[in-house]
Amino acid sequence: MSFVSELWTFLRVRKKFWLFPVIFVLALFGALIVLSQGSAVAPFIYTLF
Repeated sequence: MSFVSELWTFLRVRKKFWLFPVIFVLALFGALIVLSQGSAVAPFIYTLF
């Protein structure tokens, strides 16, 4: 949790609010890849990339 709080402090102090959507999309894709590994959905996800 300290990483999240440090990231929040950095974004707030430096006023880099435009990074929120970038971080959100990267986390979403990361979670999608991790959760779909070894499942029946994996071949469909690989066709997207």
